[in-house]
Amino acid sequence: MRALLTKVEQASRLDRTGDRLQRAVLATLRPRRLRDLLHGVTLGHPLHPAMVQVPVGAWISAAVLDLMPGQRRPATVLVGLGTVSALPAAVAGLNDWAALSRDQRRVGLVHAAANTVGVTLYAGSLAARLSGRHGVGRTLGFIGLSAVSLGAYIGGHLAYKQGAQVNQSISELHRMSDGWHSLAEMAALPQRTLVTREVDDVSVILYRHGDEVTVMLERCPHQSGPLGEGEVQEIDGHACVVCPWHGSAFRLNGGEVVQGPSGNDQQILPTRVQDGVLQTRLP
Repeated sequence: MRALLTKVEQASRLDRTGDRLQRAVLATLRPRRLRDLLHGVTLGHPLHPAMVQVPVGAWISAAVLDLMPGQRRPATVLVGLGTVSALPAAVAGLNDWAALSRDQRRVGLVHAAANTVGVTLYAGSLAARLSGRHGVGRTLGFIGLSAVSLGAYIGGHLAYKQGAQVNQSISELHRMSDGWHSLAEMAALPQRTLVTREVDDVSVILYRHGDEVTVMLERCPHQSGPLGEGEVQEIDGHACVVCPWHGSAFRLNGGEVVQGPSGNDQQILPTRVQDGVLQTRLP
């Protein structure tokens, strides 16, 4: 299975279909507020993984009830709940998928295909149950559960092996040593300008506003874009750094994500001024 998924990552023949689907998703989900909502910006956490708990939980529960006598009605209700709730979860997933790199989109395309097969089977299962053909409904349900389980496995590969929609910058903290690290003379720091420095070879950005200085990890949580090369913009009354790669924006006074495709906040580091020198340390 590992070898197969590695081949999928490299399957450039999927790009033609993936590129067309990506254009369609971006054209359909055009409003930024809608895309940010689906990315989970308001939660500070990707929305899609949370949303899939409802259909998966409902379908697994229905499968358990299908193995018990006299549980046709609650099993049918759960199959219906899972099928209906899978649709908004799929929309959130497509929104995340459209902002991924090409090799991630290839695997995501297969992930979506497996789940589409599963949802179709569950829709058939629901129709069969409602028409009184409960044996057919149970069979389609078990096959559907197998399909979405395969999709979940592929989704795990996408998230944990390829790092899709996980925080790409947080691992930088593990490379920093304990204790306070000197960064710059306070008097030399310009006002309202991004400055890039390094702590144990970990790149951070500094932003001074009056006597307050923010120190933030420089790698964007979404796809490791260089925030130090981004622009500072005012969004909803807050100074924010905007990633030059995909446009994710983070508040410079707290690190909260205010604009996707990142669904994760950016890490802010504690600071102090010692003898006129700005210092930082691990949180």
